[in-house]
Amino acid sequence: MSKKQLVLENLHCANCASKIENKIKELDDIKDVTVNFMTRSLLFETKDEDSNEDTLLKIKKIVNKIEPHVIIKEDKKTIPLKPALNAKKIEIIKAENNSCCSRDNHEHNHKEDCCSGHDHGSNCCGGHDHNHDIINKIQPKEIKNNKKELILEGLDCANCASKIENKTREIKAVKAANLNFMNKTLVFQYDEEENIPIISEEIKSIVKKLEPQVKVLDKETIEKNNSGLKKEKSSIYKEHKKEINKLILGGTIFLIGNILNLENNIELIIFLIAYVIVGGEIVLRAVKNIARGQIFDENFLMTIATIGAFIVGQYPEGVGVMLFYQVGELFQHIAVNNSRKSISSLMDIRPDFANLKKGNDIVVVSPEEVNIGEYIVVKPGEKVPLDGVVVDGTTMVDTSALTGESMPRTIEKEDEVLSGFINQSGVITVKVTKPFGESTVAKILDLVQNAGNRKAKAENFITKFAKYYTPIVVISAALLAIIPPLFVEGATFSDWGYRALIFLVISCPCALVISIPLGFFGGIGAASKNGVLIKGSNYLEILKDIETVVFDKTGTLTKGVFNVTTVNSSNNYDKEKVLEYAAYAESFSNHPIAKSVVNAYKKDIDNSKIEKHEEIAGQGIIAYVEGKKIVAGNIKIMESNNIEFSKVDTVGTVIYVAIDKEFIGSIIIEDTVKDDAKQAIAKLKSNGVKNTVMLTGDNEKVALKVGKTLGLDKVYYELLPQDKVEKLEEVDKAKSKNKKVAFVGDGINDAPVLARADIGIAMGGLGSDAAIEAADVVIMTDEPSKIATAINISKKTRKIVVENIVFALGVKIIVLILGSLRMATMWDAVFADVGVAVLAILNAMRVIRYKKY
Repeated sequence: MSKKQLVLENLHCANCASKIENKIKELDDIKDVTVNFMTRSLLFETKDEDSNEDTLLKIKKIVNKIEPHVIIKEDKKTIPLKPALNAKKIEIIKAENNSCCSRDNHEHNHKEDCCSGHDHGSNCCGGHDHNHDIINKIQPKEIKNNKKELILEGLDCANCASKIENKTREIKAVKAANLNFMNKTLVFQYDEEENIPIISEEIKSIVKKLEPQVKVLDKETIEKNNSGLKKEKSSIYKEHKKEINKLILGGTIFLIGNILNLENNIELIIFLIAYVIVGGEIVLRAVKNIARGQIFDENFLMTIATIGAFIVGQYPEGVGVMLFYQVGELFQHIAVNNSRKSISSLMDIRPDFANLKKGNDIVVVSPEEVNIGEYIVVKPGEKVPLDGVVVDGTTMVDTSALTGESMPRTIEKEDEVLSGFINQSGVITVKVTKPFGESTVAKILDLVQNAGNRKAKAENFITKFAKYYTPIVVISAALLAIIPPLFVEGATFSDWGYRALIFLVISCPCALVISIPLGFFGGIGAASKNGVLIKGSNYLEILKDIETVVFDKTGTLTKGVFNVTTVNSSNNYDKEKVLEYAAYAESFSNHPIAKSVVNAYKKDIDNSKIEKHEEIAGQGIIAYVEGKKIVAGNIKIMESNNIEFSKVDTVGTVIYVAIDKEFIGSIIIEDTVKDDAKQAIAKLKSNGVKNTVMLTGDNEKVALKVGKTLGLDKVYYELLPQDKVEKLEEVDKAKSKNKKVAFVGDGINDAPVLARADIGIAMGGLGSDAAIEAADVVIMTDEPSKIATAINISKKTRKIVVENIVFALGVKIIVLILGSLRMATMWDAVFADVGVAVLAILNAMRVIRYKKY
């Protein structure tokens, strides 16, 4: 199987987008396809990778047939995460990264990767960065492309843009060229830098010939000149100059025809001139579409309806309806574009440049050109372009764009910074730890932009509804025009034909097809602004139906920051020795509890003394240090090794320590509940969540104490990973009909449970590949209260979607009934079409503007 994403530039018709999707679904070699009208993207999956190119040609043919003015391009925004490694080497890395232990005696929901071997990852076993070493050895440095970007200011013609792109590709010194019509940017690749002036001049010559009013500007020069300046907003008139001028001219002639009392023939000529100016383009488009076999589209319907008005002698109404329709379409395009911009502005976190440090010099480059291990400088007011670690400087950063947190965060040397943070005060130097394609900002943007590809049930319903709605209404119109004049005495064709024309005007389902996906798209955007990443409209929709929330404990409801509170010793061993042996045993584990023991020891650990190390799931660790066998873990590991020991009765986690089967003491470790955990449970209850459950591998006393503190309904303790799945299935069986169960974990070691739940929610997933991969929803901070925020957004989105469906269908049905009874005019029909669409779009935008989440 193979997946591919295309960009459908200049796609303005939501109904046509739905038709394109349905037609592509009928292809034999297509497994799945989604057309996202909001992002103008087409994602398809083929059954066989070999059929990819052939399928692509078929898809282009379908798109060109339905929407010939749409420009189809491959989506090149998504950057490959890594250059391809050979299969054998990938297996080596995966094997090392997956050698992960499950320390259920200590609470097996690790906050970070945990492995049972030596030095298997940057976050593992003392942080020896062997994983990075492996990747760096087998992965060559990314070869930088010689690229140049030009801005084509004033470019408004999509067809001309395509011609400019093709002509640019024909220039000898140009290796490749791509023109993005949406942001009016022409990017070309070249072999030699000295060819840039020649290429630029040739491009200017091409542009001047095809589009003389367009200015060719150097993007780098513009960015340098405008650094720190606020971008000017383009006016609505500039963006839609051609359409507005036509409407003004046609509207003026239309008014003259209505005001002056002219003879019938002259009146007809005046109104025909106005009609051609206002609606000529639509008629021409309808004719072209009919030639391609596309009949039931809005162009055809409006053409038939308005020409029909001329035939029955309603000249002013024919022009007026077309004029009103075009004004409505203009408002609709403006509303959709503004909504796109509003949603895009919510995620305006993509960095434009990086200050790359080269010796004593600083070079401004694209973030994509910076490699792992290189150093970048981030100045006050700039976005952090890539993930990394601060090596010099102190500052305050604004993380609100990523996490929704309003309070700035203090960043010092050795602290991690993530791309998308905004530097507020000091200058910092950052060592890059991830390429741009794997950076936090790239992952977030990819998730938000592609979330609409997973459609909600309401969207799928509207897609199916639109497929049958238009033909049914058109057939009804035909019957309404033909049957009464034939069988009803006194019925005239002109009268019933006029009633039929009302049906034709109202038969386009655009109000629904646009506003429903826009509502979900806005909900996903609003969630991301509040620090919640939702992977698809389908997940946003089912969040409102959550009845039971099942929580992991460590790192989810508790901070996962463990501290050694007590050290007990016995058999003539002092406390320092007990702690020392335990630290050596735990030194190769990345579990938070293991880290707390090592941190409490406060001395360097000589790894050469450790001869063997074994982690036993659900029990603990056996390590051989200088010939001595150290056993450290819970009661189970003591009993399985036949070691006599003194049990400790406490609410903390207890690590029992033995040397050569001799019990030498115990260590008590405690975790603390998160600040907003109790508030989170209360918010969930107030949002209609009936059951809150906690699953943990911790002991009974610790688990029950946390459960009581937070007010949880049920607590299951001392569970192995497989036990968690079983308990979740028990909870799932007990849920009410049509209700959902959510599991909330750290997204790394809880993958089986996250996958089994109706919806998996990863806590504290910011920057974590495993969390983003495993979960359906990612909370970008460690705040459990954000789950209630996500549910609120889901409910608000659903409410707005239902309002739009009821409103749009309600108005259309009422006008259809009134029209058939001759109590509504074509003016009312146009309002029921484009007027309702504009109102539905404006209503859908409320989900973004709504603040009380």
